[in-house]
Amino acid sequence: MRTLVLMVLVAAAMPLRAFAQDPNQAALDRFNALPEAEKQALREKLKAFKQLPPEEKERIKQNLQRFKTLAPEDQERVRENFRSFSRLSAGEREELRERFRDFKKLDPEQRQEMRQRMRGWLRANPEKREQMRENLRKWRSLTQERRQELRERARERKR
Repeated sequence: MRTLVLMVLVAAAMPLRAFAQDPNQAALDRFNALPEAEKQALREKLKAFKQLPPEEKERIKQNLQRFKTLAPEDQERVRENFRSFSRLSAGEREELRERFRDFKKLDPEQRQEMRQRMRGWLRANPEKREQMRENLRKWRSLTQERRQELRERARERKR
């Protein structure tokens, strides 16, 4: 997840159109135009990146390259997913990470099957897909206490 976060931050800070002429000058110009607080935040992120193990740095670079090859609408979807993830509370982000770890434990065939089923279900049920989006909007508007209460009730029903 940290890799995705860094990849999106870097990609969001460096749109491809800026590299049309001189990539180094374009990047420097964009950096210099930032407010000082944002410059400092980027410096800290660069420092953190430099402290990563070489294999992690390489993985991040590969993810960034993959991101750059995506169609613009897919890049925007990744950015929006990142923004949504960033708006979650620390607890919600950790819960999502845990579910992702569980997903990664599945064998590749099971993961692919789950992806295909979800895509197929979403395509076949546009009204339910919209209802899911509406439910998510409502969920985000709830207080942390109310969300926790609903989670506990759902867990009780599963038992």
